[in-house]
Amino acid sequence: MSFGRVCALDGISIKIKKGEIHSVIGPNGAGKTVMMNCISGLYNPQKGSIHYKGERINHLKPHDRAKLGIARTFQKVEVFGGMTVLDNIRLGRHIHYKSGILSGAVYLGKTAKEEMEHRKFIEEEIIDLLEIEHIRDKPVGMLPYGLQKRVELGRAIALEPELLILDEPLAGLNLEEVEDMARFILDINQEKRWKITCLLVEHDMGVVMDISDNVYVLNFGNMIVDGTPEAVQKNPVVIKAYLGEEDLYATRK
Repeated sequence: MSFGRVCALDGISIKIKKGEIHSVIGPNGAGKTVMMNCISGLYNPQKGSIHYKGERINHLKPHDRAKLGIARTFQKVEVFGGMTVLDNIRLGRHIHYKSGILSGAVYLGKTAKEEMEHRKFIEEEIIDLLEIEHIRDKPVGMLPYGLQKRVELGRAIALEPELLILDEPLAGLNLEEVEDMARFILDINQEKRWKITCLLVEHDMGVVMDISDNVYVLNFGNMIVDGTPEAVQKNPVVIKAYLGEEDLYATRK
């Protein structure tokens, strides 16, 4: 993937295994978000193929990829500030609605029943999981940044994806919020109700090494290393290119 003479991604190859958490790390400008945009459909790479569950999806628009089960959050929070928490999350259910325009206009029978089922799922599953019952009816734009991050995550999992792309979900959070968000990610990945495969872009090395099954390291658009957290942490190429000479993963309290 290139922008003019700048090669943002060059020969990148990854394989995300179902049920795991895979993380992408690297310095700013390494191409991490560009790769996420290619997978989710915001960008279409000039060369190469993207396959999801055996199907080539290069030609599919973002909303079509969402229908296949790919959801994402963004590096900068993308929420509707004037809408409530509940309404923001409900937007993530749109692909699951089966009612037509006419039945939706009168809001009776099948449409009303369907709406209640979706609302029950959001209220009993998502809001409970993310511990945001106390703010469910508040405008999102009035909430602290950390809670806005939870709302965006809730909207993404409302889609009930099989693959969830998380672009720097911990950015801008304090220590307590980081711990909560890491726990939420583990919950949606490991709990039987969810079992969502996660692809994570993140700078918090402590969390990356704690929760990931596999780590990919990018630098200047190239994949320099991939492997288990333990292997990546000890790799001299990673230490030199990204971490510096000291092992920054050693302790995180």
